[in-house]
Amino acid sequence: MKKTSVFQNGLIWFGAGVSLAEILTGTSFAPLGFARGFAAIVTGHAIGCALFFLAGLIGGRSGRSAMETVKMSFGQKGGLLFAALNVLQLVGWTAIMIYDGALAAGGIFSAGHWVWCLVTGGLILVWILVGVTNLGWINQVSMTALFVLTVVLCWVIFGSGAPAGRELGEAMSFGAAVELAVAMPLSWLPLVSDYTREAEKPLQATLASTVVYGLVSTWMYTIGMGAAIFTGESDIAVIMVKAGLGAAALVILILSTVTTTFLDAWSAGISAESLSPKLKGKWTAAAVAAAGTAGAMLFPMDDITGFLYLIGSVFAPMIAIQIADFFLLKRDRFSADFDGRNLAVWVIGFLAYRGLMGVDLIVGCTLADMALTIGLCLLADKLPGKRS
Repeated sequence: MKKTSVFQNGLIWFGAGVSLAEILTGTSFAPLGFARGFAAIVTGHAIGCALFFLAGLIGGRSGRSAMETVKMSFGQKGGLLFAALNVLQLVGWTAIMIYDGALAAGGIFSAGHWVWCLVTGGLILVWILVGVTNLGWINQVSMTALFVLTVVLCWVIFGSGAPAGRELGEAMSFGAAVELAVAMPLSWLPLVSDYTREAEKPLQATLASTVVYGLVSTWMYTIGMGAAIFTGESDIAVIMVKAGLGAAALVILILSTVTTTFLDAWSAGISAESLSPKLKGKWTAAAVAAAGTAGAMLFPMDDITGFLYLIGSVFAPMIAIQIADFFLLKRDRFSADFDGRNLAVWVIGFLAYRGLMGVDLIVGCTLADMALTIGLCLLADKLPGKRS
């Protein structure tokens, strides 16, 4: 297997962070005002990226993909549950990202929603066929273009220096805003190890991936929030058109959609390999890209908030158990069929997350749920009975 450098890992997660979905999610923070909204974004990303780092480090040190590391806590057959759920959420993400990208591109150049879905899906397929370790100069040129154009977008949004004075809607609580900021890095937890497992220097690559993604994601959220506050617009395509960016706007929207969605489809293929050795990762990824393109053409996908919280409730307790097993208990159940103890703890963690969503905690419910789940893992290890 070809190893990836620290620089390559950083590029991968820069592309993941520059995302239209993250900008659109950032617009939800505008009613809090810039100072409180920015504080919620930073707090949420600090929590989410700490978990991102630990999840990536497990894959980097073990040399296993994300869903293979899950089997270290839940067993060979127990891990299949999470692999299946991960494939489903990644198909969903692929469709959502293509839908958002096509919608925005259509706002700049009206060629028909289905046309932009096909264009975006086709480019994602090209990325998949080239492969994550062979993108090389393509990734470097793409990331350079995205960086320059996103700086220009920032200048357009914040250049006015004064709020637009438009009614921004009802403000969510600070804790709910933190949770919405946690949700995006949390959504990457079930796939970060798919990339750190191939790193030449696991610790450095995981740290670089975390820092780059965390900074860029925070930047994207802030762009979205700033767009709503300073321009009075939450539609990024409209802002770009008003600024006269034209073709450059299309490049930003299409490239950012492709570089992010490629990771979703690629990891869906890797997760599918955990379900069955007969499934080949690259071709499964291509099938996921095709399914996502079809879904984006057929179904409306305008509000993803509920989807983000569902992902959090499934995968936050999962990674909490992995963190407890790998870093604290040094416990490995990879050779077992099932680990009933951890599956039971996960069910409690899942239900607790759903319950905590109704409680207004200043740091959101993810941190509280994970602390509870890790505590239950440590307590279960102290109970009398057969130790693993």
